[in-house]
Amino acid sequence: MQGFIDKRDRAPLFRERLAQAMTLRATSQAALARATGVDRSTVSALLSPGTRLPNAQLAADCATALGVSCDWLLGLAERPEPVAELLAASVTLIEAPRALFDQQLIGWHHAAAGYKIRHVPASLPDMLKTPEVVAWEYADYLGRSSDQAISAFQDQLDWMKTTQSDYEIAMPLHEISNFASGLGYWSGLTLSARQDQMDHMITVCDTLYPSLRLYLFDAHQVYSSPVTVFGPHLAAVYLGQQYIVFRDPARVQAILQHFDGLVRAAPFGARGVRDHLARLQRAMV
Repeated sequence: MQGFIDKRDRAPLFRERLAQAMTLRATSQAALARATGVDRSTVSALLSPGTRLPNAQLAADCATALGVSCDWLLGLAERPEPVAELLAASVTLIEAPRALFDQQLIGWHHAAAGYKIRHVPASLPDMLKTPEVVAWEYADYLGRSSDQAISAFQDQLDWMKTTQSDYEIAMPLHEISNFASGLGYWSGLTLSARQDQMDHMITVCDTLYPSLRLYLFDAHQVYSSPVTVFGPHLAAVYLGQQYIVFRDPARVQAILQHFDGLVRAAPFGARGVRDHLARLQRAMV
């Protein structure tokens, strides 16, 4: 937040920023005068040395005419973009495919390489699924190109496993229990496919720990929508057909704190998940 600025300091800053905005917009004094409905001499006075500041109406009119924020002109903000533009850039809706990784999602993973990535999946984490589970889950969307799609999917997972990023995954206990029992969403997936999937998850958790850490939280105590935090710069909430994408640091940090809360509340942390998965697997019949 900006501290108090003396009028004697604010006036030169206003002149500097007004001149800068006019230069960037290729706007003359006469053009700015016409756009704001004042005499050219008034604009000239604003650009001349002294302690004169415009009234609120004129400052707002200048900002609107030049496409910058009034707060920036007056030295109250560090960014020149109007608030609406800043919000539009920091929060966006992006189409999300139903099946597997799309190029946008792959790009986010690549851009976050080297950072920690936190993930709450919609079902099982894609990066932990077997090809058989992928084929069953997305059969209606992969069509005749399923083998090619799964091969590309596997290539992307292999890249994710070799990158320098750490992955933390938090998912609700009931999701993995329903999978093991073949209930709800997983009804119809064969027992052998589910057993192979549990074997695979246990193996991956063993092999990739500590760069991959899985947490199981109790949805009776805490809840989360599907979301991924790609390092400190981007967070994407999954709606099903769209992602809500946040890029401003404050919102990304807030979602990161939400994820950390899931981890703290998880009855099964990264070290205990493997044994819990093994218990579930032994009970699968």
